[in-house]
Amino acid sequence: MAPLGMEHPVHDLATLLSSLDPERHDGVYVYTLVHGSAPPVDAIATFREKEGLTLIVEERQALAAGLPILFRAAWITLTVTSDLQAVGLTAAVAGALTAAGISCNVMAGARHDHLFVPVERAEEALAALRALGQP
Repeated sequence: MAPLGMEHPVHDLATLLSSLDPERHDGVYVYTLVHGSAPPVDAIATFREKEGLTLIVEERQALAAGLPILFRAAWITLTVTSDLQAVGLTAAVAGALTAAGISCNVMAGARHDHLFVPVERAEEALAALRALGQP
């Protein structure tokens, strides 16, 4: 067995879709935007834009820090180890969620893709993603 995080990444779209195995993380996550340095929160992702620093953080941390909440989301990880150069995975996921009328913000990690969907639509999103892998 390969060491954790060292699994061979999957490049083939059909294999990716049949192996998505989406998993929802516990809790509610939020997008927030700060100006200047990041506040003392444990962000799961950040992105710097000219307008400020976008943080994705657990809602309870954002509230405790008094941060503005721009979007409340459920965090879903596609647990298949995807190749960063694989073609079509994001498009297929977006198509399935679009067909269900669910908005989605996607972030790619080195090994997995992470989706942030409206918290109230999380179960529908999981069902749509699981259906992608069905023959």
